Amino acid sequence: MPRVIVDVMPKPEILDPQGKAVHGALPRLGFNAVTDVRQGKRFELEVAEADESTLAEIHQLAETLLSNPVIEDFVVRVDA
Repeated sequence: MPRVIVDVMPKPEILDPQGKAVHGALPRLGFNAVTDVRQGKRFELEVAEADESTLAEIHQLAETLLSNPVIEDFVVRVDA
């Protein structure tokens, strides 16, 4: 069965307190190479067929349920 991935991230202009908290903890744990962190969500959806109409439906699902389009961007892709 094909798997469709929906990655949801805060828009660049939106503050990301969870990402900032992770970024602040990294040096205390000895990780110094990371310059910024943004935290998002990932949804894995199994579908019967990853055709054009199914992907259009998932795009609508992501826009209306999985993300808040005012503050988040999302990407829909088929897992290889």
